[in-house]
Amino acid sequence: MTITNGAEGEVPRARVLCPEKLSADGLTLLRKTLDVDEKQGLTADQLISIIPEYDALLVRSETKVTAELLNAARKLKVVARAGVGVDNVDVPAATRLGIVVVNSPSGNIQAAAEHTIALLMSMARNIPDACASLKAGKWERSRLVGVEVKGKTLGIIGLGKVGLIVARMARGLGMNVAAADPYASPSVATAANVQLVESLSELLPLADFLTIHTPMLASTRGMLSSAELNSMKRGARILNVARGGIIDEEALLSALESGQIAGAAIDVFTAEPPHKDPNSWAAKLVQHPKCIATPHLGASTIEAQENVSIDVCEQVLQILAGDLPRSAVNAPIILPAEYKTLQPFVRLVEKMGSLYTQHFTSPNQPLHRRNMNTFDLIYEGEIANMSSTKPLFAALIKGLTSPISDAEGFNVNIVNAEMVAKERGIFVNEQKSRDPSTQAYSSLVTLVVRPASRAPSLSRHSSAIETPTTASSHPGPGGDGPTAKQHIISGYCSDNSPFISRVDRFATSFVPEGTLLICHNYDSPGKIGVVGSILGREGVNINFMSVAPATYSAASTLGPNDAQQAAKETTEALMILGVDKEVGEAVKKELVNAKGVLNVSSVTL
Repeated sequence: MTITNGAEGEVPRARVLCPEKLSADGLTLLRKTLDVDEKQGLTADQLISIIPEYDALLVRSETKVTAELLNAARKLKVVARAGVGVDNVDVPAATRLGIVVVNSPSGNIQAAAEHTIALLMSMARNIPDACASLKAGKWERSRLVGVEVKGKTLGIIGLGKVGLIVARMARGLGMNVAAADPYASPSVATAANVQLVESLSELLPLADFLTIHTPMLASTRGMLSSAELNSMKRGARILNVARGGIIDEEALLSALESGQIAGAAIDVFTAEPPHKDPNSWAAKLVQHPKCIATPHLGASTIEAQENVSIDVCEQVLQILAGDLPRSAVNAPIILPAEYKTLQPFVRLVEKMGSLYTQHFTSPNQPLHRRNMNTFDLIYEGEIANMSSTKPLFAALIKGLTSPISDAEGFNVNIVNAEMVAKERGIFVNEQKSRDPSTQAYSSLVTLVVRPASRAPSLSRHSSAIETPTTASSHPGPGGDGPTAKQHIISGYCSDNSPFISRVDRFATSFVPEGTLLICHNYDSPGKIGVVGSILGREGVNINFMSVAPATYSAASTLGPNDAQQAAKETTEALMILGVDKEVGEAVKKELVNAKGVLNVSSVTL
């Protein structure tokens, strides 16, 4: 039996702030276990004043998630953008603070592609102008003659998910399609009947219609300006359903007025909504007779809003539950096939790191001031085949630092783990063994902690080993060689539950959860009764107990000159007890004073 930290009453529900309108489908998911506040129309200052109370922030495109806002968000663990881009979120600031930023990269791609085709056809056939003319009581058939798209060339900048769907739809309309994208797969382009050209300068002269499907980056800002527009066919037409600012609005307005560009369909603007000043370039574009303008409707379908809402809300639930992020923009992507396998080991490795810090170190001494700062994280068996072990590395750093850092409100996770390790002088050497013959588990993780004789230049290093590393002392990056004392913790997972199987020389099997009392004692009769009697008198209930004998060789944690001490310790054992509350220092001292008990530590996992 295990308990949850001995806390009384219910755990407070996490709070989520949604300052923009989001589909109710996703919010309904959140409300089952979280408190959700919808507060639309907040000013930047109002948002900053209330954000400290929230664990998650849900936004679309209007809310600016600035560094100032993130620094004020003391509890924030995740920013979820219900859409594709995250240009309204200061991702580097979030990364420094360990805040996961997620988006929905595929929830609205169909909607964006369909809106592109809708604008293309509207522009080709003058539909908005014709509608307004007819409603004004006019009948101007001769003025509103359009062009057919069949046989015309559509140029696509960015052949990603949206661009590829647009290409397929355009091919269905009988158009020729060419695209420029340095990262596009030639085989995918060929399969979609798309001519892939090498550069933007090669694409522009080919296009009768040009559409943009690339993110807003430093390299794409102002990508299409006067020189680029002038290199296109005279009378070409241009669309932007991607991000405002990729097209130079002043240059586009000039090209429309000169007739170089016959029409434009713009869904996004540099400033949204466009400045009301009638002299701004965006305002002039909106009013221009050759421009069709829509108010950022690319993702505005019922289906898309439902999809992105459900997607990001599911991710918020996962992250707040401590699971791995699925579509984080500031964390590595984990292959879906490996996601399920890694998850229980993430919890295991975090518990192992926390167990080390609480059991083997002084609580008053920060990790970076201790000489035990080199950590070998050894993966054996099936888990060694994982293509990415960064979630396990991050879990170790979180476990090592959380007993110290949680009081400071600092969040350590997969987003900022490497930065935290470097700042605190923690060196992690990851090793892999795929040989299952030397251990009894399908997957085993071993943490070996040892001192370093020199400051390492890196915080993380990965390597592969042919056979599993044992618990013996050994030299390594920054190590002191065979005379250095080290600590060892091993663990495995069974039915998705983590188990600790070894603590230094002692073989055990217990679930690292709740409040644990670890007694190091001589392995002789009567010790269990002595400990149980003292705890019972103090009103401490024992939920479970595991006795760990000294199974492994003493040489595994002691230098070769410690043979006498090793012989002495062969009669020792660990007693791990799950208790229902924290045990005070006075009780620990009484336990140590009891005959045969060498030392006692308590840990909360």
